[in-house]
Amino acid sequence: MAALTLNREILRLAVPALGALVAEPMFLIVDAALVGHLGVVPLAGLGIASAVLQTIVGLMVFLAYSTTPAVARRFGAGDHTSAVRAGIDGLWLALGLGALLAVAGSVLTPGLVGLFGATPDVAEQARIYLQLSMWGLPAMLIVFAATGLLRGMQDTVTPLWIAGLGFAANALLNWLFIYGFGWGIAGSAAGTVAAQWGMVGAYALVVGRLARRHAASVLPQRDGMRGSARSGGWLFLRTVSLRVAFLATVVVATGLGTAELAGWQVAFTIFSTAAFALDALAIAAQALIGRGLGAGDEPFVRRVLGRTVAWGAWFGVLVGAAIAALSGVIGLVFTGDPLVAALVQPSLLVLAVAQPVCGVVFVLDGVLMGAGDVRYLAIVGALNLVPYTPALILVALLGPTGAAGLAWLSVCFFGVYMLARLVTLGWRVRRSEWLSVPV
Repeated sequence: MAALTLNREILRLAVPALGALVAEPMFLIVDAALVGHLGVVPLAGLGIASAVLQTIVGLMVFLAYSTTPAVARRFGAGDHTSAVRAGIDGLWLALGLGALLAVAGSVLTPGLVGLFGATPDVAEQARIYLQLSMWGLPAMLIVFAATGLLRGMQDTVTPLWIAGLGFAANALLNWLFIYGFGWGIAGSAAGTVAAQWGMVGAYALVVGRLARRHAASVLPQRDGMRGSARSGGWLFLRTVSLRVAFLATVVVATGLGTAELAGWQVAFTIFSTAAFALDALAIAAQALIGRGLGAGDEPFVRRVLGRTVAWGAWFGVLVGAAIAALSGVIGLVFTGDPLVAALVQPSLLVLAVAQPVCGVVFVLDGVLMGAGDVRYLAIVGALNLVPYTPALILVALLGPTGAAGLAWLSVCFFGVYMLARLVTLGWRVRRSEWLSVPV
């Protein structure tokens, strides 16, 4: 009976989280598909711009990942007012950081694009997209923090509704701006920014009602914001290591050629989509483990760990099978070009084989985040680069091109790097220190 109850708890959180998480990369898929039909050069430019933008946003993802366990532990302890208060402090921190990043990012865009060494036409497309997209950064970070607040309160349904509406608005506005108004790649960026700020408006209404219900102040509290920043510092360092791996891979893909870079953008977009889908279990684990530790229920925490890891592996098998089955047509969907489809298919098959490993890795990440074991995540994040860096350098030195080159690059990232993460995370959860880390 207890097992059935736990399954229901996981599904209650994971199923809506799956919808919301899939909706997030759908923003990128819509951008890639619509821009891809403008040509290979705009798509390659989008690849560079997306890498920079996702790096900046990814470095700030601690706004969600540090907020969820802090809120969940207070929720598990029965202090709902403090739980909401902790989440609101995260929102104010997100607004401040987002505003600073938007101004700095807009000014630094040409230099950031230039770091990739792309051809002038590709660089210009990347600059146009990235400079406009910078003004959506505050909205993106606020959405992160608000999502973390609701997850900590064991609510993944509301983020699903907001993400779904945001995706629909993004798709409609992008099509209108790109093709209706003829703005090209700039229309894609403008449509996405508008949709992101619309999502902020929806979250403002939801969080306002939550604050009134639990008598929590909506004004910023210095100590709370400082605590959110401190707890997120280790997660920031952990994310730096992830983004170093992502950016280094894009740099190598750029060196292989424009077509290979466009192909890597397609493969990485599918990886991101699958990652968000598989991360639904990680979100459930994060919320439930934070709640269980707040309530002092270690046996419950152990059961959540075992069940979500097993589900992550099997879900990875299913996602991998879907990617393999569709690997021959995915390239056509993005570009309409049979040559690009053939170029990217071997890379997609490598990604498909790696999905069970990815599923377990994402769940273990969520488990340790829910426990607040962020210092360990930061340290091993750097260690994971030790085997990956020489493998990536080898591909860069050999310089294979075409489908073979893209496939070897995929082996490095989806194979070497993800396996390194599996080893370091798996070792940690087999021990007991992570169960007593303070948040």
